[in-house]
Amino acid sequence: MPKPIVVGLDDSEPSRVALDWALNRARALGLPIVLVHSVPQYWATPETGYTDTMQLAARELLAAEAARAAQITPTVTVSTSVHQGEAANVLSDLSTDASLVVIGTDKTGSTRGEGFGVLSLQIATLSLSPVAVVPLLPMTGRSGIVVGIDGSAEAAAAIDLAADEASRLEQELHTVYAGRIPAPWLRRNIPQAIVSEAVEQEGRTLLAGAAARVRASHPELTVHQHLQAAEFPAEALVLAAANARLLVVGGKGRGALKNVLIGSVGQDVLMHIPCPTIIARVPQREQPRG
Repeated sequence: MPKPIVVGLDDSEPSRVALDWALNRARALGLPIVLVHSVPQYWATPETGYTDTMQLAARELLAAEAARAAQITPTVTVSTSVHQGEAANVLSDLSTDASLVVIGTDKTGSTRGEGFGVLSLQIATLSLSPVAVVPLLPMTGRSGIVVGIDGSAEAAAAIDLAADEASRLEQELHTVYAGRIPAPWLRRNIPQAIVSEAVEQEGRTLLAGAAARVRASHPELTVHQHLQAAEFPAEALVLAAANARLLVVGGKGRGALKNVLIGSVGQDVLMHIPCPTIIARVPQREQPRG
């Protein structure tokens, strides 16, 4: 059985947009979808007396979204699942058997539901499967798939996923390398020209390697290489993907948020998300380097 796409829902516009995005993907790939809503533990306890009410509301929400999904994409098999607990933990547990976890975001959090701007960061950190974060932004007129690279195993996984998506969607692929920001002691003790030259050399080498990796698996793809040696990585990625159909970055998962991509890059990208963004995962049989 193919692994399903798991979609985390609440009663908000970002989650409905995320479901629509997931339905298009499921239809194209022939995958089933599981709609998930988690009732926070503090509402569903005997002490509050709201257990039955909250469970009923959750079932009604998922039933309504499943019915809407059936109208949009009748060929996609959709099931629903109500859980109890923190949404990030629930979706993390379900990610073990998912091909992808999808969640909507309003970028900065929300006063409704779980605040998917913040929740997306938690899920991107905890999930074992790739995570797609879909923003509440216009999607018309967009083109190209953008991927961030840094020479790590996580970036290699991101390149592979981005290349697959570019091939599937018949889009051009844009690989982006942005220079790591040196530690303060480096800036004080090493001439900037030397640092810049080293960063540019590393960037050219990594971009060439990424292009070769893509050509080996998808020789039909057009690959554009973007070297942004003086840019902060998150800013470079957000700018490069401003009009893209998809941004792909690497993430270690099951770790501190600092382990998503390079430093806090994953956090910064998701909080200024320019387009649907997938946090890729290294296949479990592989071990990240460094």
